[in-house]
Amino acid sequence: MTYDFDTPVDRRGTFCEKWDIKENELPMWVADMDFKTAPEITNAVIKRAEHGIFGYTGVPDEWYDAYITHWRCRHNVTLKREGLVYSAGVVPTISSAVRKLTTAGENVVLMTPVYNIFYNSVQNNGRNVLESPLVYDGERYHIDFDDLESKLKMGQTTMLLLCNPQNPAGIIWSREELARIGELAYDNGVIIVCDEVHCDLTYPGKEYIPFVSVSEKCRQCSITCIAPTKAFNIAGIQTSAAYSENPVLRHKIWRAVNTDEVGEPNAFAINATIAAFSEGTAWLDALREYIYKNAAKVSDFLKAELPKVKLYPSEATYLLWLDVSEYGVPSKRLAAFIRKESGLFLSHGELYGGTGRDFLRMNIACPSAYVDDGLARLKRSLDKLDSQAFS
Repeated sequence: MTYDFDTPVDRRGTFCEKWDIKENELPMWVADMDFKTAPEITNAVIKRAEHGIFGYTGVPDEWYDAYITHWRCRHNVTLKREGLVYSAGVVPTISSAVRKLTTAGENVVLMTPVYNIFYNSVQNNGRNVLESPLVYDGERYHIDFDDLESKLKMGQTTMLLLCNPQNPAGIIWSREELARIGELAYDNGVIIVCDEVHCDLTYPGKEYIPFVSVSEKCRQCSITCIAPTKAFNIAGIQTSAAYSENPVLRHKIWRAVNTDEVGEPNAFAINATIAAFSEGTAWLDALREYIYKNAAKVSDFLKAELPKVKLYPSEATYLLWLDVSEYGVPSKRLAAFIRKESGLFLSHGELYGGTGRDFLRMNIACPSAYVDDGLARLKRSLDKLDSQAFS
């Protein structure tokens, strides 16, 4: 079956956060896609809606089977049914974990730059963010394991939030890196909450490594957050799962999401999830190819037209991490300048900590024509910046 990712879909007037902007602006910031979801998911939601009654919804065996089958076939790991816990989203699960599995005033480690909402989940709950910055050598990021170990050894540190694959740079962590992270956490009594929501969005030929598949220590010290929401563009349906093979952690996260009242599905969440994992993989493969081509387009354009912008060599997600350090302008100010000059709305890297002040994040999960437009706007803005003193 052929899927159409080229035809733009007008999202204005749908209460869409991404497109709640000025008429002349182009949003390439927040992490949702400008593509219709897989038709199999749409059909499942329509069929459910046609029933006409939207009462309380349970979690059936088919939901567990969909996750287990997808991870076995797609990611070569067998999830245990008893390890899966329904939750209404990855972020609510992370926040519940911070709130219920740590104590106010304790440290939660973030390997920065990293998904900015991690900061909110920690700080909004009265815990301390403890950054372990990734080392950037001008080409790639590397984990500073000496620094990470020193921070996990602190008596006040009780949790590490891990992004796998990593957002915003699209890093696929190696088995060796994940094993070392898990070993350090386990040996120091630190719980790892692993956000793997982008795991199905690896570039063609690339595969992520599920944290629970790496070692026994990784399995015993972790809770993994997984969902169809990013890969199938159904974040607004609010559905996900937490997974742990440690019975104590599993009970605690089950209690956490249920006492926070995010442990019950809405009327469409179950049907959409089952359809995504059971029937949507052909669409997903076509999507990955399309995103990869968009990434290649950006890479070619930057090399030819904007050589001062370096594209981080990502392997996953639909988010590109643009090194703009040669412009000498903090990314927050630079993003504001670009938006004012051309209407291109990018995320500034300072949101993500670490080296983020030298980066911009660009969302390329959109029709190719939008990417062309965004690149033209970016060039127009940066050419103007080069021709004048920035103040």
